[in-house]
Amino acid sequence: MRRTLTAAAVALAIPVLAGAVVSPAATAGAMATPGRGPAFGTSRPAVAPPNMPETVYGGAWPSGHVQGVAVDWSRGHVYWSFTNLLVKTDLDGKVIGTVTGLTGHLGDLDLNPEDGRVYGSLEYKAERAFYIAIFDVTRITRTGMDAEKDGVMTTVYLNEVVEDFTADLDGDGVFDGDTAQTADHRYGASGIDGISFGPALGSSGGRNVLMVAYGIYPNTTRTDNDHQVLLAYDVRRWSLLARPLNQTAPHRSGPGQPYAKVFVRTGNTTFGVQNLEYDRHTRRWLMAVYRGSKPEFPNWTLYAIDGTVTPQTGVLTGQPDGATGRIVPLAPAGLTHQDTGIRGWEGPGSFGLEALGDGRFYVVTSGTTTVDGQRRQTGTAVLQRWTEASPNPFAAPGPAVAGRRPAARTAASH
Repeated sequence: MRRTLTAAAVALAIPVLAGAVVSPAATAGAMATPGRGPAFGTSRPAVAPPNMPETVYGGAWPSGHVQGVAVDWSRGHVYWSFTNLLVKTDLDGKVIGTVTGLTGHLGDLDLNPEDGRVYGSLEYKAERAFYIAIFDVTRITRTGMDAEKDGVMTTVYLNEVVEDFTADLDGDGVFDGDTAQTADHRYGASGIDGISFGPALGSSGGRNVLMVAYGIYPNTTRTDNDHQVLLAYDVRRWSLLARPLNQTAPHRSGPGQPYAKVFVRTGNTTFGVQNLEYDRHTRRWLMAVYRGSKPEFPNWTLYAIDGTVTPQTGVLTGQPDGATGRIVPLAPAGLTHQDTGIRGWEGPGSFGLEALGDGRFYVVTSGTTTVDGQRRQTGTAVLQRWTEASPNPFAAPGPAVAGRRPAARTAASH
């Protein structure tokens, strides 16, 4: 018998019309239908000014490596995730403040241009709890601010992620925990990492959704872990769900299901989409990953989705019992793998990627240094421009940037 996803995940088609909204279901009826809000980009110019610095240094920290970056060019601030630490600098790299005390994994970041807050993926795998952390960045004014005590962060629980992460696929009644070598974890889900704001798939504008990408365990023995999994959320009423985080007693307040759930076949990667970024210049969603290791796939490090293409319901290759889901193809650009038809690049971005709206990007490099005998992690945002070239589509900035994409197309045209 053909197994399908939950009715909501399949039936909630991503709207084709710009500005169309489907609100997510709320836990215990807490969320009402969203009212009208500001249009995309109204609280921050859609394009960064031309005089952005060539590099921004995020500092050196006794923490995990740099995970992601978000740039608020209207206020001149840069936000950095260093795994268990959020850092706020100005565009000269001067540290303005930090948020500390996180015991979970803080991953990719993005600025919500509609409320001016920074959103980040936050994992507590041992507690089976996955959140979107929401930072009120106007309150980050000094170093050493505490994530729990200083009122700078709230969190929203993602039940959909937990259900896939804890799925008992082998039916033995045992949750196998945080391990790649298991038959459990639906789609190979290891949690979440990449996140970004942008228009709903199938449109070229309109209201933002928050797109959240799964982490995917690296496992070459399975066939059901070759898709990237993306959840879309309408966050305009998340203030009703957000709670301060108590890390000794994680809360479960969040939407009952995502606004939409889509699948992108890239082949298995090492822990899924590390950085997800919507680029309004090309109208693409870029997915930067750590290289996979299945020999039958190209195992590139950068993939792209054409955001104007509407996902279509289809059979998910490699899933048992002919399971179906909403599928979106990779953008027809970059290198082509002859055996699978997969498209992509040997590009950077897994440590941080920020689109500036006109073909320029900040691409983050990770490094280490020693300060007073202590090994510290560093992050540097380097200004690049999108060229579309293969194998690496990024180059040093110049006077011209790649042209805009043609008019929207449908999946059928591919």
